[in-house]
Amino acid sequence: MRRGWSNRCVTLQPHQPEPTAGPPRASGPADGLPDEPPDAPPDQPAESPDDSAGAPVGRRLVLSMLGLGAAGLVAAPALQRGLESFLGAAADRDPTGLTGLLPNGGGFRYYSVAASVPRKGPDDYRLTVDGLVDRPGSYTLADLRRMPRTRIVRDVQCVTGWRVPHTAFTGVTLSRLLSAAGVRPGAAAVRFTCFDGEYSESLTLEQARRGDAMVALDMNDEPIGHAHGGPARLYVAPMYFYKSAKWLSGITVTSEVRPGYWEERGYDIDAWVGRSNGRDDAPTV
Repeated sequence: MRRGWSNRCVTLQPHQPEPTAGPPRASGPADGLPDEPPDAPPDQPAESPDDSAGAPVGRRLVLSMLGLGAAGLVAAPALQRGLESFLGAAADRDPTGLTGLLPNGGGFRYYSVAASVPRKGPDDYRLTVDGLVDRPGSYTLADLRRMPRTRIVRDVQCVTGWRVPHTAFTGVTLSRLLSAAGVRPGAAAVRFTCFDGEYSESLTLEQARRGDAMVALDMNDEPIGHAHGGPARLYVAPMYFYKSAKWLSGITVTSEVRPGYWEERGYDIDAWVGRSNGRDDAPTV
């Protein structure tokens, strides 16, 4: 199998590389460097009991630890966002994809198949819908956010093995966008392209019309950031995360399924979690 680094899983795709008999199994999202203290220096003397000072020092130590713990709880969300931002920026400038090996507190890995990815925002983001449709269209972020949206909470499962539980995605279902465009007779599939200029994905028309396939705008109830594939990405809840293309820019209705970036490199086109790619992960549904 040819290997590479992907758009797949961040989403923080993914993303986030995403098989011969099956893709390699990787460590879970909580895995990382062991959280063990370094050994004490060999010349460090052993502490001796001191009845006169032991109790006050112990109280001060406990109170200090409690204070640090409380401060950590308050600072944790900001620290997490900072770490995600740092890793996302590093991944943007890392053509080797090695930053995708680094976990962050959210459990995602950062993958991209492009050396750099432009940033899009409310002023310049556009999502086009074209191909075998009666009414091709182009949507701004504001257009998408004005449409009825669906919220789904599922585990995210990467084909390389890591899993992020109970992740909320909110967005516009593909079925709504396809209905608005008017799918023509003879259409059988949908192709997705991305503004990184490299990544692509495909679904059958039946798969795309599922209620759990969407153009996602929010993750965990916040706008999807650049590192997670924002401002809009594909999200297909019951499939491995490489199907949920980041930095989504185009939806094209076609007459047949065209293999996406990772399918061309050996991964399954029908990527149902636990029923494809030689893996037996628990389904995300």
